Amino acid sequence: MSVKKEASGRHFVQVEVEVPGTPEEVWRAIATGPGISSWFVPAEFEMRDGKPVAVKLDFGPGMESSSAVTTWDPPRKYGAEAPGWAPGSPVIADEWSVEARAGGTCIVRVVHSLFASTDDWDNQLEGTESGWPGFFRILKIYLTHFRGQHSAMMQWMAPAAGTEGEAWETLTAALGLKGVSAGQRWTAPAGVPAPNSVVEGVVEHVSQSPCNALVRLDKPGPGTAALGACDFGGQSMVTLNFYLYGDHAAGTVARETPLWEGWIQERFPTPPETSKSA
Repeated sequence: MSVKKEASGRHFVQVEVEVPGTPEEVWRAIATGPGISSWFVPAEFEMRDGKPVAVKLDFGPGMESSSAVTTWDPPRKYGAEAPGWAPGSPVIADEWSVEARAGGTCIVRVVHSLFASTDDWDNQLEGTESGWPGFFRILKIYLTHFRGQHSAMMQWMAPAAGTEGEAWETLTAALGLKGVSAGQRWTAPAGVPAPNSVVEGVVEHVSQSPCNALVRLDKPGPGTAALGACDFGGQSMVTLNFYLYGDHAAGTVARETPLWEGWIQERFPTPPETSKSA
């Protein structure tokens, strides 16, 4: 992966994935609030006179973003612009496109661009580029197995002791995922997240670098569990994101959320110094 540069000063990265579905079905997954929320983060399009004028993404408390919609050509492409990711950084332009392929699939492509006279912001483009493959795997699972279904989400990020690798070791051991390979069935140990809970599914992807795994869930309901560990500003963190689908998804989330919150707080408690500064 690398940043491409043009004489005009444009710096950009491009990421794409092939997914099943018609252009219209894929468009609904990448260009509507419910669709984006089904595989990425909670999203909402602000409408004016029947047309989208902004897309809002919720990455967590204090990490919301809003981009002005600049291009809208369904079901082929849309563009948006947002302030830079850091003070003084250039405006970021995003372009999403859907390209039909033979055999009932489409190419989803996202391009992030900025204009700058230096390479100072290239590392932020590279960081954004490196994050998309993981979310695109979730998109592919969604369009393959749960296309068009209602969704609801649970998401957590919690501090963990040690390095990123040690945090991942702790999380996978607690979940019974240590040593599990893609294609295997997995059942969480008894008591995860609570007595009488059943959490199981098929492992779709596992990586040790970066540290993450995807499980296509059967229980507690149909969906996808995206699990990981990362370094966040010098602090190792574990992440647990559950995308649940179907008519009962919201009810399942309401039932499971307090159970998982208790389990996470018990195994990954907030350090005292973090509590004092919060």
